[in-house]
Amino acid sequence: MDIVIGIPAYNEEEKIASIILKLKKITDKIIVCNDGSSDMTGQIARSLGAIVIEHPKNIGYGAGIRSIFLKAKEIQADILVTFDADGQHRTEDIQAVIDPILGDKADIVIGSRFLEKNEQMPEYRKLGIKVITKITNASMNDSLTDSQSGFRAYSKKVLNDIVPSDYGMGVSTEILIKASKKEFRIAEVPIVVSYEGKTSTHHPVSHGVSVILSTIKYTSIEHPLKFYGIPALVFLIVGLSFVLWTIQNYADDGKIITNIALIGVGTTVLGVILLIAAILLYSLINVVRESNTK
Repeated sequence: MDIVIGIPAYNEEEKIASIILKLKKITDKIIVCNDGSSDMTGQIARSLGAIVIEHPKNIGYGAGIRSIFLKAKEIQADILVTFDADGQHRTEDIQAVIDPILGDKADIVIGSRFLEKNEQMPEYRKLGIKVITKITNASMNDSLTDSQSGFRAYSKKVLNDIVPSDYGMGVSTEILIKASKKEFRIAEVPIVVSYEGKTSTHHPVSHGVSVILSTIKYTSIEHPLKFYGIPALVFLIVGLSFVLWTIQNYADDGKIITNIALIGVGTTVLGVILLIAAILLYSLINVVRESNTK
């Protein structure tokens, strides 16, 4: 079984060497995506025998994951494990993450920080991750505990079928939504994470906004009838109710209540626009998918 470990890295010269040396005890195939670092991250990784992908400038965590996916597919990896470069993850947990794939029980395995009690994680981060995970679960009808963990294992089937496109932190959600659409089996295992010293460089607010926007984008693409159609029906029901109210008032008193009439017309028009958008996007997406399968 050909196991490859991929590390997206940005200015991690202080930790990258120790991480690669530990990972080499597990596999010789280590991919480091050096995402435009201004330090010696790339040189250090290359000197230790890692396959280094160089981005000329910093373009984001998601871009790093995308490059790692493409390289892992190119070298025909059987399992890709994504591993953070900031020192949070333990190499001891890698076996637990790949075991469900080795046992053909899952196609994607997430190392969850919430399956066991985690006292080290800051409370604001816990809250943010749980909120984002609930949004992700709602978009894919699942019950994950940690949709934002970067410590994951992917099977060869996933590498062949999914190409991440989001360049930001929303890539974690994007992959899960696409995997759910393709009916890949997603599992979680508990991991231990360290938050000592300098770890994540991502601002929690910008991270959260990025992920939420990404979730909205991919949900609208994967489920256009649900995403646009349900609000459309709500607006149409409300709008037509106000229109009928306006008509009834006019029939009874010979007067048109302007505010009620405007609400009725406005919400009805909005409902019609959303309904048309749902139908057009659904049709367009299906045409594109059918053309891609030919």
